[in-house]
Amino acid sequence: MYSKASAPEYQGALTSLSVNSSLVDVLAEGTEKLRAAELSGSQREVSRSALAVAEAHRRLGHVEEADRAWKESYRAARSVGDIGAMAWALWSGGTLARQRGALALARRLLALAADMGERGGDVVVRGYSLAGMAETGRIQGDYLAVGALHERLLAEARKRGEARHTVWALEGIAQMHRNTGSYDTALAMFEEAAGIAERADDRRGRAWALRGMADIVSVRDQDPERALALLTEAEVTCREMNLSSALAYNHKMRGNVLFRASRYEEARPVYEAALEEFRTMKEPRGEALARLGLVKTLARLGRDLAGTAADLDELSRHLDRIGLRHTRDMVDKARAELGVEGIGRR
Repeated sequence: MYSKASAPEYQGALTSLSVNSSLVDVLAEGTEKLRAAELSGSQREVSRSALAVAEAHRRLGHVEEADRAWKESYRAARSVGDIGAMAWALWSGGTLARQRGALALARRLLALAADMGERGGDVVVRGYSLAGMAETGRIQGDYLAVGALHERLLAEARKRGEARHTVWALEGIAQMHRNTGSYDTALAMFEEAAGIAERADDRRGRAWALRGMADIVSVRDQDPERALALLTEAEVTCREMNLSSALAYNHKMRGNVLFRASRYEEARPVYEAALEEFRTMKEPRGEALARLGLVKTLARLGRDLAGTAADLDELSRHLDRIGLRHTRDMVDKARAELGVEGIGRR
């Protein structure tokens, strides 16, 4: 039995906020409480309020503001020796680093957060930090390295009845199954995640699960209309909660669904919009995926082979720099798919 989803990153004077609170509202209230805490001189409250501000900025795609806020949270926590609050700030900073494509930094910060969480006796921040490390490895394609960690975290979350963490773990494992071709298993896990999220009133988690389901339905069942309907349902939540990153990934997946259905004229503006969204929030992984989709779409619409090959070469170099091996493999597959292997590659 799972309890109602909670948002442990909203602490102190902000505990009334829920996992479904609009990020614009979180930012406004967090900023107000942060100013009050600074005036009162309470460093513990500064740390807690700055954490919420950092998370709201991060999820809204405000990279520089999020970076300043998590560091303020950490400094305030350190000034009073609050190890648990320091762990939460490091978790936020590590998650932001992963979002920005600084994967080595993300691993370091998240490892420090997990260690501090354990030393401070905060099992939740420890679990969130380990989950962040697992997700960082997963998006790099290190499935063997992080698969067991994902499974252990899922077991721990199930045992505690922690819905939100269970949903995250299920979605991470499901994505690995999807990427290795185990579509039936992946769909079952995404569906379970969606069901748990719905019962626990975790709208964000459900939106991500619906996106995963749409992907499988499109690939395995070749049912674009059902996939698009799932994405439309998820998009409503993304817009209502101002989930900028989730919305951009939703749009990128909509482009994928249209591309797979050979609806290239429809896919092109969707990929272009997603690409602009990712660039605005400075999220290099999402940008790379949207660029890849757009390159493939333009090729299907008649782009010359040399131009397509040059675009894929540049994208490969970019992915090598940020260490996204799985996405890099997708570029190599695109070369074969588009018939540009050996053209312009260097």
